[in-house]
Amino acid sequence: MNENLDTFEISQVQLHKACKLMGYDSHIYNALKEPEKFIEIKITMRMDNGETRTFKGFRSQFNSARGPMKGGIRWHPEENESLVKALSAWMTWKCACVDIPLGGAKGGIICNPKELSNAELEKLARNYVRKLSGDIGPNIDIPAPDVYTNPQIMAWMMDEYETIIGKHAPSVITGKPLELGGSAGRSNATAKGGTFCVREAAKDLSKDLKGATVAIQGYGNAGSYAARLLQDEFKCKIIAASDSQGGIYNENGFDANDAFEHKVKTSTVVGLEGTQKISNKELLELECDVLIPAALENVINKSNAANIKAKIIAELANGPTTPAADDILYNKDIIIIPDFLCNAGGVTVSYFEMVQGYYLHFWTEKEVFSSLDKIMTKAYRATVKKAEEHHTDNRMGAYMIAIERVVNAMKLRGWI
Repeated sequence: MNENLDTFEISQVQLHKACKLMGYDSHIYNALKEPEKFIEIKITMRMDNGETRTFKGFRSQFNSARGPMKGGIRWHPEENESLVKALSAWMTWKCACVDIPLGGAKGGIICNPKELSNAELEKLARNYVRKLSGDIGPNIDIPAPDVYTNPQIMAWMMDEYETIIGKHAPSVITGKPLELGGSAGRSNATAKGGTFCVREAAKDLSKDLKGATVAIQGYGNAGSYAARLLQDEFKCKIIAASDSQGGIYNENGFDANDAFEHKVKTSTVVGLEGTQKISNKELLELECDVLIPAALENVINKSNAANIKAKIIAELANGPTTPAADDILYNKDIIIIPDFLCNAGGVTVSYFEMVQGYYLHFWTEKEVFSSLDKIMTKAYRATVKKAEEHHTDNRMGAYMIAIERVVNAMKLRGWI
């Protein structure tokens, strides 16, 4: 297996493998392998210092057969077409896997938001919506926050869209502040959904999560929330965590909340009292019950998969495992909770936010998480069952469920 594929090519390899397992011919694969629409925009705007800068932006609308498309907006210096397309594909399979009536999309702007003032961030957000106003909407494509975007940016985007159309449309954007129609529980929904899957995987191993050891690569929003939830609610022992500056380790465990507070104060987990420094590479290969890659793509690959010792890998990141690594891990009997199942809690609660916006009736956090638990548990169980039926790994199990639902919708519409 060629490990030098870009992210979108990897998503296509996975799709092709699943289509073959399902007996679909090349016509089905060809109908699914590319976005329905890929939009590239240019935003030119005056900065605070009077200079003019131009930013490139994207929106990949992958598939709308099952409903309006849904997906986050990423602001990152290394944002690129391949990654945005891959993430829009995975969002399509994610929504279908957990059986919510949405299609998949993704967007991004090539920029470093850390270098921009608050006024420049707002101007960039509003310009992005202005360029895409005819291609997004509550019944077309619903953006959400992602890397380096947040509820405030979503509020500006919603306000700009409502200004353009001349009426309220709270469900055009999710991940909004609570005061503007956001949903309770949205901030930690991705991690919460992932922990429900970890709970189910532990049952499959007859493993008590109390005292189970957990290593987390990527102590950002999803990773830090997952650590705290697994520690505080399931009594797991967090033995390692990392970020872009390195990792920390203590075989006896450390407090996940202390690690989070230390990162807030110092911008890194490194240096937490009572821990020793380790590399991100070393963290991935630690002896542990649960490994959570929650940061970058392709970190588990052909070069290190044989050294992975975890019993469960819960992919909170998008695309952390390459196809070649999947085969190695499957042969090692490691349970993988694939990314577009494991991290589907975010889009599921975004869907709840849309529903609440339509009705102008908002749920309690308890109601949100109760509904999320049911959806994630059902999706996990269906994935495992499908994988066992076809003697394959959970990633292919999740793909087959998702693809079948999308293909059925396309057939009913007469598209294929």
